[in-house]
Amino acid sequence: MTTTLRRADARRIALAAQGFARARPETVGTRQVTGALTRMRILQIDSVNVFSRSHYMPLFARLGAYDTTLLDRLAFERRPRWVESWAHVASLVSVDDWPLLQFRRDAMREKYGHDEWAEAHRPLLQWLRDELAERGPLRPAEIDHDARSGPRGSWWGWDDVKNGLERLWLFGDVAIAGRRGFERRYALATDVLPVSALESSVPRGEAIAELIRRAAVAYGVATASDLADYWRIRDRPAVLAAVHDLVDAGEILPVQVDGWQVAGRPAKAWLHRDAARPRRVDAAAILSPFDPVVWFRDRAERLFDFDYRIEIYTPAPQRRFGYYSLPVIVGDDVVGRLDLKADRAGSALRVQSAWWEPGAPPDAAERVAAELRTAARWQGLEHVTVSRWGDASDALAGALRADRHDHPDGRTN
Repeated sequence: MTTTLRRADARRIALAAQGFARARPETVGTRQVTGALTRMRILQIDSVNVFSRSHYMPLFARLGAYDTTLLDRLAFERRPRWVESWAHVASLVSVDDWPLLQFRRDAMREKYGHDEWAEAHRPLLQWLRDELAERGPLRPAEIDHDARSGPRGSWWGWDDVKNGLERLWLFGDVAIAGRRGFERRYALATDVLPVSALESSVPRGEAIAELIRRAAVAYGVATASDLADYWRIRDRPAVLAAVHDLVDAGEILPVQVDGWQVAGRPAKAWLHRDAARPRRVDAAAILSPFDPVVWFRDRAERLFDFDYRIEIYTPAPQRRFGYYSLPVIVGDDVVGRLDLKADRAGSALRVQSAWWEPGAPPDAAERVAAELRTAARWQGLEHVTVSRWGDASDALAGALRADRHDHPDGRTN
């Protein structure tokens, strides 16, 4: 028998699975950070740093203003507990999950380990392994590529070195042993990961089944496409086989969600048997574009009726909402979006634009203003200023009692 869920119920289940039904802790330490990471299972990494590095933001959304060095110690030290891997693109995953992604590293080696570039640069790839074995973890800038002529083969440029290191990382020969700023330090995998992770082997089918099971827990309620996207698994037959096995085991239950459609018909979806079903979620949070709640745009539209695109690569005159607009949750819904910029020199959090979604509640401005104050404090900024672009800008400026600033592109309502 297939259960039917209202869309509002599905939203609350999905947000609860991601930790948004919990009150934020009064103090945040390693235990709270690890708990949030374990619920998500994965933390996407992106280089954009307009407001904050994206991998810090999902923890802020769930925990509030926390010390980011807590994550740094877990992920960017010589022997990390969370390690970078190609999971949902470049991401942090638990070291214990490293064996589950071996099938992906094998596929990367098959794709990029024998192509024209790899064959032409095979001496370079071996030289890089030897350098890391001899010298330990290195940033690309620390590798003296001018010394690579003569008997080592052709003269290799910096781009070749970086390309080679990235390929070795995708293959699993190399792991990330921390960062300086955002620049990676590469090391042999044996110098970063425990033997237990390196020597464990999980067959491809079993690994995909386990990853789909974890996605079902992390999402609470989901379609097959949602579950596949969590780990960017493109093998739909393997995904559907995993879903079938989870249904047979009673771990997920078939459901229909009101309004969830595929090609004009009700979408097939599944509810995890242990998913919390709160009657109410009273969250307030600013999300990264790469937060699991919104990173799959089809799912964001189904859950929240929220049409979301990042406009970084859109020419400025054509942007609808701003350069790096961030979704905002109040209660159990996405109520708007904010384009934020941290002005370090001026010690200001600048709201470059602010927009409401249809149906934003009456208290949205006050709730979002409180979250902006928390965000400014988290980033060590003294005050918040608001531009005049966006239909929420005046309300937010009033709730904040904030100074106004001119949008850099001269945009106004």
